[in-house]
Amino acid sequence: MGFSAVSRNFRSVACLIEKAWNLVTLKQDDARTDDNLVYSNATDLPVGVKPAKMSPTARVGLLIFGVLAAVGWGAIAFARGETLNSVWLVLAAVGSYIIAFSFYARLIEYKVVKPKDNRATPAEYVNDGKDFVPTDRRVLFGHHFAAIAGAGPLVGPVMAAQMGYLPGTLWIILGVIFAGAVQDYLVLWISTRRRGRSLGQMIRDEMGSVGGFAGILATITIMIIIIAVLALVVVNALADSPWGVFSITMTIPIAMFMGLYLRYLRPGRVTEVSIIGVALLLLAIVAGGWVAETSWGVEWFTWSKTTLALALIGYGIMAAILPVWLLLAPRDYLSTFMKIGVIGLLAVGILIDRPEIQMPSVTSFALEGNGPVFSGDLFPFLFITIACGALSGFHALISSGTTPKLVEKESQMRMLGYGGMLMESFVAIMALITAVILDRHLYFVMNAPLALTGGTPESAATWVNSIGLPGNDLSAAQIQEAADGVGEASVISRTGGAPTLAFGMSEILANIFGGAGMKAFWYHFAIMFEALFILTTVDAGTRVARFMMTDSLGSIPGLRRFKDPTWTVGNWISTIVVCALWGAILLMGVTDPLGGINVLFPLFGIANQLLAAMALSLILVVVVKKGLYKWAWIPAIPLAWDVVVTMTASWQKIFHSNPAIGYWAQNSNFRQAKADGLTEFGAAATPEAIDAVIRNTFIQGVLSIVFAVLVLIVVISALVVCAKAIQTRARGGEVLTSEEPGVESELFAPSGFVATARDKEVQAMWDQREAETGVHVNRGVGH
Repeated sequence: MGFSAVSRNFRSVACLIEKAWNLVTLKQDDARTDDNLVYSNATDLPVGVKPAKMSPTARVGLLIFGVLAAVGWGAIAFARGETLNSVWLVLAAVGSYIIAFSFYARLIEYKVVKPKDNRATPAEYVNDGKDFVPTDRRVLFGHHFAAIAGAGPLVGPVMAAQMGYLPGTLWIILGVIFAGAVQDYLVLWISTRRRGRSLGQMIRDEMGSVGGFAGILATITIMIIIIAVLALVVVNALADSPWGVFSITMTIPIAMFMGLYLRYLRPGRVTEVSIIGVALLLLAIVAGGWVAETSWGVEWFTWSKTTLALALIGYGIMAAILPVWLLLAPRDYLSTFMKIGVIGLLAVGILIDRPEIQMPSVTSFALEGNGPVFSGDLFPFLFITIACGALSGFHALISSGTTPKLVEKESQMRMLGYGGMLMESFVAIMALITAVILDRHLYFVMNAPLALTGGTPESAATWVNSIGLPGNDLSAAQIQEAADGVGEASVISRTGGAPTLAFGMSEILANIFGGAGMKAFWYHFAIMFEALFILTTVDAGTRVARFMMTDSLGSIPGLRRFKDPTWTVGNWISTIVVCALWGAILLMGVTDPLGGINVLFPLFGIANQLLAAMALSLILVVVVKKGLYKWAWIPAIPLAWDVVVTMTASWQKIFHSNPAIGYWAQNSNFRQAKADGLTEFGAAATPEAIDAVIRNTFIQGVLSIVFAVLVLIVVISALVVCAKAIQTRARGGEVLTSEEPGVESELFAPSGFVATARDKEVQAMWDQREAETGVHVNRGVGH
């Protein structure tokens, strides 16, 4: 080839390179004038994409979901004494969730939150590589959902099923749309704008020293109770179950492998590590069944409740101290696949199997308040028994704990906060369905305390047939047959909700996959799934409690160094104190003669909803301080409802004369029995058990009083602050908030779970810039 030919080829290549460069440059220059892109002063590239208008296809889809919701609600409304199919509950729930997310959540986003993608989040401008880490929205959704969706959406609906299917269904769906998801979303917004501060700290900053002191003290003490009850459900689900213990234990090294894989081996390969993680998780489940059939497996992994409790305390310390990218985020992301996958499978199973609901719409226990699972009238106790899934104050701690320290863009908060809570509400609906499709005699045998059932098939059959349930009596042989069918020695008094949900799931899934011979597999599969489900909330909750403890200790003169997140010794001390506190409550519940979950869950429910009242009070204060009076009803209505419910429940738990409801009435009865020299009384079979009941009911009664008083102080402080803010603005003064000054963003990330075509175009610009400069932007987990 001659020189001229080489020259021509060289000029051709150069021309092509120049055209490509001009094309890229032109694309970026055009983008700068594109009104659909978001820019900041920190970079010349787009840092966000504005939401596009709803497409015709999306509008048709919303119309279809609206019709499904209307059909579902119509079937529920017109079921007059007839047997109702559970499919209608699923349709009503899913349709309502889609409509609420598309319209009500968007209203809140446009009128209250007003997200700015050119404003850096704490994850970006702090980014310490440990607690503040920009995290891929898909991984973060997994962490956030796993952290909020613990025992509550499983236990509460199962226990509340004794009141019928209708009250629980209404509260779960309507409660989440207008209360629970609103709280989660707006607390996440407020905390993200305040450097990821904890709920108690924000209450002090916005409401002053009196309300702040009450808020910090209440959030910490309530958090301790919540973690302890969640851990107690894990203990009840895994006790004497080598299959479950082995499978759950294996999720820890699997999650740590995923964290190292994403951090060092293959950064950014989210899909790749997800496939590997899910495969290893399924292997752990199957291997658990093999291990449980061996003599060494039974010996090594059959743990008592006390042993499990101690192991959970140790795990809580480890999970709260290790970097978030190493264990917490990948484990929660992994468990979310399991959670959403199993719940989705259950939903499909219900649509295929179409099981009939056996429980009436409203039972006599709801009207008379004498239910064997828990005592109390429908109002207020239904609304504190079903907390997670409708409205849960614990979620506010996650939304002001780990999630605001990990979120990349403010526009992602609607998906994370509102969308994550809707997903948890769907879990609650599924749990309710699995309980109400069971034979109602068997349901009460599984969920009533041991003091009523007696613990044997014969005594349980005698008791359940004596409480006046309609339908055919249940024999001792049928009770034992139910246990044998799922490979358990007994299903009597398997309280806590998890066994009932597992039993209902096994009924549905065995009818579709494998028949009766697969019931045992599906039952233990569900037990493992539930324990994994709940344990992720325990570890995330412990980490959040550590943040709260360091904030609180750092506010004490002489202990300011606790506020420094890089002080390792302070983090260790706070973690150990937190785990010791909730561990003590856990051990109290494990050894409670009255059945820990039956006694502690009402206190858990009240404490959880009181915490929600404080979170909604904070939201109301911030909305009013910002001058958004027109939209103050968004937090004000759920706040008013929550205060009425929780204060009524607290009053009854403190002052009710019925010992099955009132803590002090129960305490008085057992004190009198001890004074009379009785060696056994009620559920207490020994003098030591009587002493335990006296001690436990005293603690529960005192905590009920303390919680109610502290929350009233916070609510009153919030109303005073709101009134002052309105007066100040009316006089033309400036109303100050604790919101941090904005920092210009230097990162891009899509807003939705699935990146749009425009998102991909902008991401290509950023990828090209990184390739040209060789500078990699450290975004943390999932990138």
